[in-house]
Amino acid sequence: MMRDELWQRLLDRNVPDPTAGGDGLSPEEQRALALYAPFAAEAFTVGHLGQSLDGFIATAAGRSHYVTGRENIVHLHRLRALADAVLVGAGTVAHDDPRLTVRHVAGRNPVRVVLDRRGALSASHSIFTDGAAPTLWLHKGGAAPAAPSGVETVAMTEADPAAILDLLAARGLRRIFVEGGGRTVSAFLEAGCLDRLHVAVAPLIIGSGRPGIILPPVDDLADALRPPCRIFPMGRDVLFDCDLKPRSAGEQVAVPDNEAGPAGFDP
Repeated sequence: MMRDELWQRLLDRNVPDPTAGGDGLSPEEQRALALYAPFAAEAFTVGHLGQSLDGFIATAAGRSHYVTGRENIVHLHRLRALADAVLVGAGTVAHDDPRLTVRHVAGRNPVRVVLDRRGALSASHSIFTDGAAPTLWLHKGGAAPAAPSGVETVAMTEADPAAILDLLAARGLRRIFVEGGGRTVSAFLEAGCLDRLHVAVAPLIIGSGRPGIILPPVDDLADALRPPCRIFPMGRDVLFDCDLKPRSAGEQVAVPDNEAGPAGFDP
């Protein structure tokens, strides 16, 4: 549990040093501070996926309520509260009809951004009708969809992740939480547009369904991404906090040379 006072300091971006061990913080609060301190930055882009042990985020029919447990759901709400905008793809809206508001913790609702690359969504989804938070509907170029009052439609001539982040930054939205789904998070990861990636793994075996991360194939494990990573328990789930910075044009995250396996390991 995190005291309300500490959470408010994180919301105010008045972050104590997580390594100092002061301020009367319990070990659990120190771990929480270490997890959320990176989001006190002026700008960040973080992606999140909740998946089963076998790497699926939903059944083949798209049902995902709920892969992960309550602690991870609360974590999602904390990320929403720390972000300027929360972004999801059209598939997430079509299958989950999410509200994308902050309800389980204190904090304001972020701007909700729906990426509808193919113009597949109708205006009947609750994210467009509930009026709970400002909402941007990014759609393919052409005629704008008929949107309810309070929903702004934006035609995207280029729907690549970098162009989307530029569009949001121009609106003062620089702290971005890419909440799903798998294709959307994967696109931002492949484009090098994520600063951090959170993957929550639940003790669940689905067997088949919708995969989490999908990237172009590699022939050699040396070409796979192996970012620095921290591990946080969340109830029965385990959260992997992957640090994808520093990253600039043409720069790759440093990858340890594990080609020969761990030291002393003889397969």
